[in-house]
Amino acid sequence: MTLRITTKEEYQLAYEKSVSSPRTFWAEQADTFEWFEKYKEVVEWEFDTPSVKWFIGGKTNITVNCLDRHLKGRGEQTAILWEANDPNAESISLSYKELHSRVCQFANALKAQGVGKGDRVVLYMPMVVELAIATLACARIGAIHSVVFAGFSASALASRVDDATAKVILTADGNNRGKKHIPVKSIVDDALKLGCKSVERVIVLNNTGLDVTWGDRDLWWSDAIKGQSIQCSPEPMDSEDPLFILYTSGSTGKPKGVVHTCGGYMVYAEYSFKNVFQYEEKDIYWCTADIGWITGHTYIVYGPLLAGATSMMFEGVPTFPDAGRFWQICDKHNVNIFYTAPTAIRALMACGDEWVEKYDLSSLKVLGSVGEPINEEAWQWYSEKVGKGILPIVDTWWQTETGGIMISPLAGITDTIPSYATLPLPGIQPCLVDAEGIEQPAGEAEGLLCIKHPWPSMLRTTWGDHQRCQLTYFSAFKGMYFTGDGARRNADGAYRILGRVDDVMNVSGHRLGTAEVENAINEHEAVIESAVVGYPHDIKGQGIFAYVICKDGAANDPEFKAAINKVVVKEIGPIAKPDKLLVVPALPKTRSGKIMRRILRKIAAGEGDQLGDVSTLLNPEIVETIKSHAADV
Repeated sequence: MTLRITTKEEYQLAYEKSVSSPRTFWAEQADTFEWFEKYKEVVEWEFDTPSVKWFIGGKTNITVNCLDRHLKGRGEQTAILWEANDPNAESISLSYKELHSRVCQFANALKAQGVGKGDRVVLYMPMVVELAIATLACARIGAIHSVVFAGFSASALASRVDDATAKVILTADGNNRGKKHIPVKSIVDDALKLGCKSVERVIVLNNTGLDVTWGDRDLWWSDAIKGQSIQCSPEPMDSEDPLFILYTSGSTGKPKGVVHTCGGYMVYAEYSFKNVFQYEEKDIYWCTADIGWITGHTYIVYGPLLAGATSMMFEGVPTFPDAGRFWQICDKHNVNIFYTAPTAIRALMACGDEWVEKYDLSSLKVLGSVGEPINEEAWQWYSEKVGKGILPIVDTWWQTETGGIMISPLAGITDTIPSYATLPLPGIQPCLVDAEGIEQPAGEAEGLLCIKHPWPSMLRTTWGDHQRCQLTYFSAFKGMYFTGDGARRNADGAYRILGRVDDVMNVSGHRLGTAEVENAINEHEAVIESAVVGYPHDIKGQGIFAYVICKDGAANDPEFKAAINKVVVKEIGPIAKPDKLLVVPALPKTRSGKIMRRILRKIAAGEGDQLGDVSTLLNPEIVETIKSHAADV
């Protein structure tokens, strides 16, 4: 099993070795895993095209390392602990032995439906244990899974299914989430009407008992697994074979299918999990994310199971049936490591301290934050009210594309600073550059955050469009991966992430491209043009501010905003609804026709008196008009 750093001195030695001898360092980590055939070379890479390969020639299967290798020593230990949306419902506990059997059984069910190595399977499911089982079952047989968050619209789902040319969709009849009962199967049905010609089978879990419409392609989950063996030989996978595709928003309208591969992702997922959270045997670990996001992939499913941990899954939301739900679950299950998002922390903070104080949180040892930079006020509340002023907080920075945590304190080892992600993990070589790509010297600096050297879990390509991968991540600065984030580094080398510098918003930890939301708004028949920007939001971190030019008749009223929201929900999903919408006669543009989003961001943030010189705009007079109306939104 991967070795865990336990002191500052060990961190320093590990980091220095990872930079001076990266091949030796990562070979030591990789050699703790089970391989069918050992790799012949640790890494080959160049960032120009790009081409990155890790553990070349190695053959493995990630599920062997998540499940099989644990059966002898911890077969009866709980692998997945599931808590329902309904606090009165019974919890589910699956041991490693039980999880192995159910994964093998569903893997055989997929094979019976003609799914094999390299086929794509889309999972559009609620946060139930079957989602984790299905994810692992795909990996068991070499199918490439693509989990789509079950809050996306039929249109958004269809575009992802079509891009991946998925053979099978896995879903459920319905989804319980707080007070809502979401008809998940009907959304899949609507997506199939929009395209999805590659789909041969839809397997449906009976989750809520909701009535569903049935078609020739549909098959109940229970019927799919009936009679299937609970033994399934793992498919030998090359280290560089794709493991999964996960779609993420970018600065253009079409989401990108980020591809992660079997070997490198496996090695980094366990290494980062054990070290960041300082996981110890028998710890109960809970990440509150959804498996539809990368956090759920790496730190609910793969990382914890690779480490032989007990990983908790939660079906519900933090405020149902009340704002004490997170803390009630921590108390009930004696959770030791708790990992959640700043959005959730801010929302619970706003509900009052009494919801935290009524529960026994003495089992907690480590707190974590993920999804966006956590503001200092939320960090302090989290530390004092949940951590009682003594627990370490790991404020983690990473991305869908990085596959695992890149910059973070190691719990109880790294000195923490509120709102700072602090230091890079061993093997991660960040730097700050200016707009011309000149690297800032060591010490205190501010600039654009780049990574100079590959790490095992980094993306390899964007599905079906390698050029887009190159243009998005490797074209801005030669020989570097550009994160899209700005950052500040203090004199001690600790990093503070300042947020996106491109046209991407971070809304409640969900990345949304401005172009993606604009394209949805523009679908409304009354809209001529729109511009979307992020602005500071007390709960979400960033809210969405939409400036809209309309045909005659549309006005700044609740009815029009509701109509726009309806279109956005249809095209993307509820997470993309604008928080504020302003109908404007025109947008500030340069003489070449480019929208000056910098000005719109300032106005949305209430900083309209700090716009600087606008005289070079094609239409400078529009700025004052927009400013005069924005305050009323």
